Amino acid sequence: MEIREFQNLIRQIYLDRDQKRGADKTFLWLLEEVGELTRAYRRGEDQVGKEMADVLAWMVSVANLLGIDLEAEVLKKYPRACPLCSSSPCTCPFR
Repeated sequence: MEIREFQNLIRQIYLDRDQKRGADKTFLWLLEEVGELTRAYRRGEDQVGKEMADVLAWMVSVANLLGIDLEAEVLKKYPRACPLCSSSPCTCPFR
C-alpha cells in the first residue's frame, strides 16, 4: 500500500470524526499514541508494531485535517536518498 492510499483509507474511515474533534485534539491523540508506543518499546512488549500502526494512523489523520499530502511531503524530504548527504545508503557521520 502506498502512503497516499493509506492516507485516503484513513480519510474515508475517520475524517468526519476527526473534523468534529478538530486538529488540536486530534494532534493530542497522536501524542498520546506516541506515549503508548514509547511505553511498549521500553518494556519490550509484543505490541510495538500495533502501536507504530496507531501512531501512523493518527499522524495521517492530522495530515488530512491540515490538508497535507504526506506522500508528496515524504518524497520531497527523502528523494530516494539521505536529505543531508544525498547518498543511498546514507554516508553521514553518526550523530
